[in-house]
Amino acid sequence: MSNDIYAIPLQTIDGRQTTLENWRNNVLLVVNVASQCGLTRQYEALENLYETYRDRGFAVLGFPSNEFAGQEPGSNEEISAFCRGTFGVQFPMFGKIAVNGSDRHPLYQALIQSQPQALRPQGSEFYERRVSKGQAPVHPGDILWNFEKFLINRRGEVIARFSPDMTPDDSVIIKAVEQALAQ
Repeated sequence: MSNDIYAIPLQTIDGRQTTLENWRNNVLLVVNVASQCGLTRQYEALENLYETYRDRGFAVLGFPSNEFAGQEPGSNEEISAFCRGTFGVQFPMFGKIAVNGSDRHPLYQALIQSQPQALRPQGSEFYERRVSKGQAPVHPGDILWNFEKFLINRRGEVIARFSPDMTPDDSVIIKAVEQALAQ
């Protein structure tokens, strides 16, 4: 994938056209997010991670998606207001996209192709709970749920993928971010 990622067209949450070119040579944590999910509180830890490392060339990029139990039904304006008002989110947010299925956004096609399997916390039963509720991924590599995370190094290479239940303050994620920043 590498440099191709920087050319993929994107839309910011306020409707401006952009690409990841603005974040070239940065370490990125790309996350599909939702406002009405049991994992929504991860916004706080994502913002803390962003604030801690942004001066070293790190950014969290949030991509709202309504694919999982309709947990992101609002408009981009409503999502933005919620994130800023409830969690003080300052990291870049983008317009709502599809992360699975035939309408999957090209960014997520590239991310999944580069890193088809997510790392799960030791002892995690999150995947099994999704399956037991009839919410298993349809295809191998599909995003399991809201708040799945992809870590991209400064060269635009996906170097890690973390499951939704691996929180942004997990030592595994922090270590991976710090190692990527050191390169």
